[in-house]
Amino acid sequence: MSGSRTETGKPAANPVLGILTLYLNDSKQLEERPVYQRMTVEAKRLGLDVFVFTPEDVNYRSDRIHALVYDTAAKRWVRRWTAFPAMIFDRCRIQKSKRFELLQKFRTRYKDRLFLNRPIRNKWTVYRTLIRESRFRPHLPHTRLYDTGGDLTGMIRKYPLIYLKPAGGTGGRGILRIQRESGGTLFIQGRDRSRKIIAPQRVGPSELIGRLSSWNLKANRYLIQQGIQLKLDNGRVHDYRMLVQKNGEGAWEVTGCAGRVGAPRSVTSNLHGGGQAWGMDALLRQWIGSETAIARVKSKAEQFGKDVAAYLDNAYGALCELALDLAIDRSGRIWLLEVNPKPAREVFARAGEKETYRKAIVRPLEYAMWLYKRRNRSRHASMHMRTETDADMLSHTYHALRSSGVEEENPGLD
Repeated sequence: MSGSRTETGKPAANPVLGILTLYLNDSKQLEERPVYQRMTVEAKRLGLDVFVFTPEDVNYRSDRIHALVYDTAAKRWVRRWTAFPAMIFDRCRIQKSKRFELLQKFRTRYKDRLFLNRPIRNKWTVYRTLIRESRFRPHLPHTRLYDTGGDLTGMIRKYPLIYLKPAGGTGGRGILRIQRESGGTLFIQGRDRSRKIIAPQRVGPSELIGRLSSWNLKANRYLIQQGIQLKLDNGRVHDYRMLVQKNGEGAWEVTGCAGRVGAPRSVTSNLHGGGQAWGMDALLRQWIGSETAIARVKSKAEQFGKDVAAYLDNAYGALCELALDLAIDRSGRIWLLEVNPKPAREVFARAGEKETYRKAIVRPLEYAMWLYKRRNRSRHASMHMRTETDADMLSHTYHALRSSGVEEENPGLD
């Protein structure tokens, strides 16, 4: 494997990492441009060059890329045509658009390139993968894919609280919270697909399916998930975002874990939906209280996070970071609400954890350098083995010719 080449065709001085993302709209808006800018600066300190591109920026005939490059000297973004990078960091999130269809084409065509991470499908696929492992089952809320109204009413009868969420959704969009009240009435809250809070409503059990008919739960591949009671004394829901990343030695490590407290009347804690970031310790003190219990929960959560990451890495291959959304109930039991393979990092910045935020940006770069060097060592070792094998074959041929008396007729073999 070799690195990228410059416009002159000469090998680039540093290995090159291409960050693959998607435009949010036809105006070519990028969601995480400030993060990519910071990554570019941090990468240079490691001897790594970075550019950003989308499938729309690729010339598929010439295999060249019209990349976005952050010029650290001029402190501005510029466009440059370049060859393919040595490695690709896939940051593309699911979206219903032609842009996502083009991404699928890109992934298929360039599947043999070196990716830091690969797609892990949707929430339902991840749940079915994890539920196979007995050690994870106590931490997984009961979840099923919506097929008929009977699936929903059955879950409501079994659990006093459930969540409905799209299997491929992100950012708290299209999530409903349904709570069974003491008289049997169902209290529905949630957000629509634009993250807008919908008006809360109460319905009778027999009215539920009809009331939700416009949500097209089956067509939109909704999951029904057992709810965990996570309301603080002020009525706001909360959970924890744990970031697990591979480090500069290729090993999984917990970079950080921060609390998230949802906005008033919100059924989710997402920051994009108005949630607030908290330090994990401060939130656990409010929720659990005991310092001994907090230390025990944090230790268990950290080991759980690394175990889940390693297991999914083995199941799907080529992962470099995952965000685990964790719920911790009053007893200290850890629940895995969902796994996000393309995590944002701003929860740590908003929680005032600047060093954790820096690590969250740097670790994928350190892992990229480790992966690049390992691949090069492997390639050189393979070439060395081939050279030795060729020499052995030549020596064997030479000795065979000598023993057969042919050497005198082929003096050039020496």
